Amino acid sequence: MEEHSQVGRSQWLVITAAFLGWMCAGIILGLFPLAARPAVMNLLPGATDAEVGAWNGWINAAWLLGAALGGLSFGWLGDRLGRVRAMAAAVATFSIFTGACYSATHPWHLVLFRFLGGVGIGGEWGLGVALVVEYWPDRLRPYLAGVIGASANVGFLLIALVAASIHVTPESWRWIMLVGASPIILAAFIWLFVPESRRWQAAVQVKAAQPVREIFRPPLLKYTLLAIVFSTVPLVATWGGVSGFLPVWTDQLAGPGRPDAKGWVQVVVSVGAIIGCLVAPVVGGQLGRRPVYFGLCLISLVVCQLLFREWWTFGTLFLITAGIAGAVTAAFYGWMPLYLPELFPTRVRATGQGLSFNFGRILTAVGALSTGQLVGIFGSYPRASSAITLIYLIGLIVIWFAPETKGKPLPD
Repeated sequence: MEEHSQVGRSQWLVITAAFLGWMCAGIILGLFPLAARPAVMNLLPGATDAEVGAWNGWINAAWLLGAALGGLSFGWLGDRLGRVRAMAAAVATFSIFTGACYSATHPWHLVLFRFLGGVGIGGEWGLGVALVVEYWPDRLRPYLAGVIGASANVGFLLIALVAASIHVTPESWRWIMLVGASPIILAAFIWLFVPESRRWQAAVQVKAAQPVREIFRPPLLKYTLLAIVFSTVPLVATWGGVSGFLPVWTDQLAGPGRPDAKGWVQVVVSVGAIIGCLVAPVVGGQLGRRPVYFGLCLISLVVCQLLFREWWTFGTLFLITAGIAGAVTAAFYGWMPLYLPELFPTRVRATGQGLSFNFGRILTAVGALSTGQLVGIFGSYPRASSAITLIYLIGLIVIWFAPETKGKPLPD
């Protein structure tokens, strides 16, 4: 097939759509940590910090549960109806419901719209990855995985730069929700101009896809469970570390005299994450998938245990360490677009990797609702993060039960 042997206009359209789709998702992922608290304060005048924090927990949990549902539902659509139509629908979904937050008059509206938008975000990743790996030559997959992995962090960086220069307040939070509605233009572009995966078209002609049934039955059940573990470990650690607790802890370290501190720590973490996502899959293409995942777990564990020490003060060294932590902990998100597609055949690939990538968000949602209790148990944000990031120990062990796919063609 053309997409397996050469690079042309179709390939560039596909990677552009996948990159922009996940970048827009990254913008929205970075948008809510900036706007959720001011929004709740505006919608509930006089609310206590505890009440605002509780609503923030519900908003975070809602999008995480929505993403878990979206990984399965939109993955199923992608395997049944095609990658392109499902991806366009996923982008339209998170655009429309993020924009709908502009009209919220109660925090429950934010919870509902965040859940529905999360369904679209959860679906976009697996569809974009499936389309790219099925359209581009196998030899280029490590580089493409890095580009896709980095794209969300590019979006996160863009919104972090906005936060560092323009403070989102209870009086101005609504305008930033309109930024989240703009990807609806991208959805139209994908629907009209991006070509469908010929590999998927050929696969479903040979055998009708029954994706949910197949990924939960042998022989694919083993790979589904392994992929869930490999995705859940960095996801939970990221939530309890550099993306979840670090910005809040930075605010505490910097104090009220540095309201820009949280924005700058997000900037350095995002820059580090982009670098980590680009490098990890390329190294994985050279050394093998299993050694790289093992190495990332080990380095992430050491760096996080160093970062979350209570003797830090906010300053240059702290920001440098945070940037390094951002690089190594986010590098998994460049590794996963390389490895997860190699575990599933074409007819069920979008469902298998979409479910696996997002399944850990269920556990993360539970954690988001109990953040206050976790911090209370451990006594502080850094102590809680130090404990949560011990989950990397699981990855160090489980990766050796998985197959090594270096040098093997993408399964049909």
